[in-house]
Amino acid sequence: MLVMKRIHILGISGSLRADSTNTIILKTLGSLLPSDTTFEIFEGLGEIEHFSPGLVDTEAVIRFKTAINQANAVVICTPEYAFGVPGTLKNALDWTVGSGDLNDKPVSAISASPLNSGGNNALASLLLTLTALGTQKNEASALSIPNVKGKIADGRVTDAHTLNELSVQCANLLGLIEA
Repeated sequence: MLVMKRIHILGISGSLRADSTNTIILKTLGSLLPSDTTFEIFEGLGEIEHFSPGLVDTEAVIRFKTAINQANAVVICTPEYAFGVPGTLKNALDWTVGSGDLNDKPVSAISASPLNSGGNNALASLLLTLTALGTQKNEASALSIPNVKGKIADGRVTDAHTLNELSVQCANLLGLIEA
């Protein structure tokens, strides 16, 4: 008898705010995944200590790395701060450089901004970091969502075009997992 392994995807929000549009996007994306796929948003990004080479993994870092290792794939959704990825998110990712926790891990990178740019600078920065970490991605693994405030209502993405783009991210990520 063939037993199918349940797929587990981890979401990481680059924003620490509970009502963050990035977290809302991740929750919406999670609801678009097939029923045989579990989705979890990592809690505790703000608890991860500042990275410095040679430091020993703390409890918060171990929780972060364990969540990554238990996932078949990772989706990161980030705002743009000062034309880049928020320091808290970059710091957390830096903890995985030496350990290779994200090496060969299928990923999807999403940026969202209330501006017309969609957070393109943050997305470009995140993609460079994910490349350095050896993640598995392709040309369809990135999404920029401009004018995000007008695409969300009642704690959910409501814009049909954005919902379709999130569905494409889901399908691409599942394809990378199966490849």
